[in-house]
Amino acid sequence: MATERLYRSNYGEIFGVCKGIAQWRDLPVGGVRLVFILIAVFTAIVPCLLVYCVLGIFIPANPNEKPSKSDENGDWNNYKRREKRSYSSSKAEYGTYENVSDDDNEQLRRKYEDLKKKVEDMETTVLDKENDWDARFSQSDSGDAK
Repeated sequence: MATERLYRSNYGEIFGVCKGIAQWRDLPVGGVRLVFILIAVFTAIVPCLLVYCVLGIFIPANPNEKPSKSDENGDWNNYKRREKRSYSSSKAEYGTYENVSDDDNEQLRRKYEDLKKKVEDMETTVLDKENDWDARFSQSDSGDAK
């Protein structure tokens, strides 16, 4: 969906400049972002960031833009990410804790116990090495005192 006029996107990542350019020229958003990143890297970052910020300030926001559910211009991932952040959709999408089965609880409990055991093993390994070094230093200090 190419637009006639260049607008900033209301649903872009940072200022919506790359997404606005992508919509204006009907390009994939990822490609436009990659070009901006490459230009930033090859121009010592600061000049490109200044131009990007100026574009973000002076390009008007798109007054008619609505979040897209399609894969148009790579917008689908951003839409899904924003959808999961809202509180109303999270309750409907994920349900409540009451819907968790006993098998799921048992599986989580086993995973928790396995992880807990791994952490305890790592702690004992670290503490054993630490105690070993403490013993070596205390022996060398007592040997120097003689």
